[in-house]
Amino acid sequence: MNPSAPGSAAPVREGGAVPETPDPDRVHGPIPAVVRQLRLESDTVVSVELERVDGAPLPAWAPGAHIDLRLPNGHVRQYSLCGPRTPGANYRIGVLREEASSGGSEYVHTFLRPGQRVGIGAVRNHFELQPAPHHVFIAGGIGITPIYAMIDSLAADASWHLYYAGRSRRTMAFADELEARFPDRVTVATDDSGRFLDLDAILAEAPPGTAVHSCGPRGLLDALTELAPARPHVTVHTERFAATDKGDLVNTEHVLHCRRSDRKIDVPADKPFLVALREAGLHVESSCANGLCGTCEVRVLEGTPDHRDDILSGPARDRTDVMYVCVSRAVDRDIVLDL
Repeated sequence: MNPSAPGSAAPVREGGAVPETPDPDRVHGPIPAVVRQLRLESDTVVSVELERVDGAPLPAWAPGAHIDLRLPNGHVRQYSLCGPRTPGANYRIGVLREEASSGGSEYVHTFLRPGQRVGIGAVRNHFELQPAPHHVFIAGGIGITPIYAMIDSLAADASWHLYYAGRSRRTMAFADELEARFPDRVTVATDDSGRFLDLDAILAEAPPGTAVHSCGPRGLLDALTELAPARPHVTVHTERFAATDKGDLVNTEHVLHCRRSDRKIDVPADKPFLVALREAGLHVESSCANGLCGTCEVRVLEGTPDHRDDILSGPARDRTDVMYVCVSRAVDRDIVLDL
């Protein structure tokens, strides 16, 4: 990946609105599922088709959504949904084989097989497809998975174009499939061919009112973020797989007042809220621990959160009713949580 050098940049919206109520699956645990099929989509990506064990329909989802996948080895990982959205259809995810895997992608590629049982956690969506007269999709590598779902959801007469970049065509899942389906709407750029995406030109040439949706590696998304303010005729919406660099943040001591359990928890400056809550015996589900997936969402009743996640952005960054306790802290010493 070699995105164009960042200049100055349209309003950027990373992620989306947080659900007003907890997802039922988060409360009641994972859905028992079985692996129905695995298919190699590129040299480095395998798609996995998932079906409920009891054969019942899986929860409905919208483009941009992801699930928690609970693997047989105990690991929980987040994967974007990219399959058909017809009622009763199985889920499909795409899994990149990462060189520095911590047990998720390596397990899927090496050990996961049809017939194995897995768990499907809550469906969450912080990367919703925004309505617009024209769409530009920019995908880097495995970032094509939520983008493909968005493209599939558009009407046949919708106006859109996909720019898809990767190291080589052999590593790019669904590239041939997308080009065959939409020959005039897909631009593929690969490092090994010497063809790179000119992000500044893509934004500059987009018609007024364009919604840009992008998912991929940090370099691609950072470049778009920097370019966007100079292009106010478009809005840029991104989803990240890695946390942004927050710089040197100063932590202080806090007191968590947990109203439902009538607990008061002192949190030293060097301890995350999530760790302090768990050490006090209060269960808060979590997964990524980096402020990316939204699993550890906690409702705030009083006080002002210091949002340090990569989920809320734009006006949503000013919300005071929720926080992600794996990374965020509080503006003041005391904060009241719905726990």
